[in-house]
Amino acid sequence: MFTGIIEGLGTLAGIIKSDQKVRITVDADFELQNTRIGDSIAVNGVCLTAVELSGTRFSADVSPETFGLSGFHQAKIRDRVNLERALRFSDRLDGHLVSGHVDGTGVLKSRQTIGNAIIIRFDVPSNLARYILKKGSVAVDGVSLTVNECDDTGFTVSIIPHTAKLTTVGFKNTGDRVNIENDMIGKYVERFVVGKPDGNRKAGSINMEYLVKTGFL
Repeated sequence: MFTGIIEGLGTLAGIIKSDQKVRITVDADFELQNTRIGDSIAVNGVCLTAVELSGTRFSADVSPETFGLSGFHQAKIRDRVNLERALRFSDRLDGHLVSGHVDGTGVLKSRQTIGNAIIIRFDVPSNLARYILKKGSVAVDGVSLTVNECDDTGFTVSIIPHTAKLTTVGFKNTGDRVNIENDMIGKYVERFVVGKPDGNRKAGSINMEYLVKTGFL
């Protein structure tokens, strides 16, 4: 579990593809004190397990599903990436609860500087847009952001100078692809209300009738 508050940047130092697996190597810009093999590290918002560790360098395996669903399939050596180690229960939760399980990717559509902020528009597929709401939370390349506006094709966020300086969002260009993780709360609520999305699609234990009956509506 993560917060979406990036610890620092890193650089992709290696990408090894073989058969059905991919291993990436990252050089972190900061010391990885108290980090051990087996620990979780979010790389551009993707939760990965460190399988090799030496100083500020670590390697992690990427599953075929994660490789295809995230922006890793377009990654190149020397790409800059956002890094965050797993949340400890004693830490402050400054962003929002981020699982590191990326839902898909979006594309940076436009950016505009207004005052001290950068207003960025991301276009996303409809299956991601449905979970995004105004003033809600979304993780973009692992960065916890608040949604300014949204519609059926995408959303806008406001980036403050601090975030622009310390994360890759600050130097992303129009057309660049980013990892998107929707707020997990919306997905769980939908599952409880709608039920299991299979061929029989049974109604969930929570429905509109139940909410009215129990006084929530």
